[in-house]
Amino acid sequence: MAALPEPITALISVLGKLPGIGPRSAERLALHLAQSDKESVLALARQLTEAREKVDACEICGALTEKQPCSICDDPRRDATIICVVEKPTDILALEKSGSFHGKYHVLGGKLSPLRGTEPEDLRISELEKRIQPGGVTEVILALATDVEGDATSFYLGKRLSPMGAKINRIGFGLPAGAGLEFTDQVTLTRALESRRPL
Repeated sequence: MAALPEPITALISVLGKLPGIGPRSAERLALHLAQSDKESVLALARQLTEAREKVDACEICGALTEKQPCSICDDPRRDATIICVVEKPTDILALEKSGSFHGKYHVLGGKLSPLRGTEPEDLRISELEKRIQPGGVTEVILALATDVEGDATSFYLGKRLSPMGAKINRIGFGLPAGAGLEFTDQVTLTRALESRRPL
């Protein structure tokens, strides 16, 4: 079998490092790009470069933005007394799509993970404390994953932030819409029962 040219194997290697792209997908993408017309490949390269050069983290909340501060932090209609804490900027996009949250956000930049060497000082916790300290924040909502690291991070934040006077809440976890109990795992069922509220 003929070997692929070295530039294509290098491209496959780079594409394979992207999230959600496995070896076969990386190979298909690389071969597609190598056979595409030069102008479309150059346009893609320009867009990649432009996105990386123009998009940065918001200096206040950590969301992805072109301008400082981001449009959410700059919006006077958003409720500045409530801050929703998320792990990464893409979590903000998911919450915004729901249309159910109208406060401000704070991106931690990860979760506590002693096995991976992620300690409290590696996260944007001190920046969150600075936002709470002036006294205008009345509630902090922890919207972190329900895995062991997310639970540990939420517990740590709850203990560390509670003396600051704001209510510390965690989002409720339950059943996905339209799902039956027989298809739900035990952890999700337990969380759903724990997150119950009156009708």
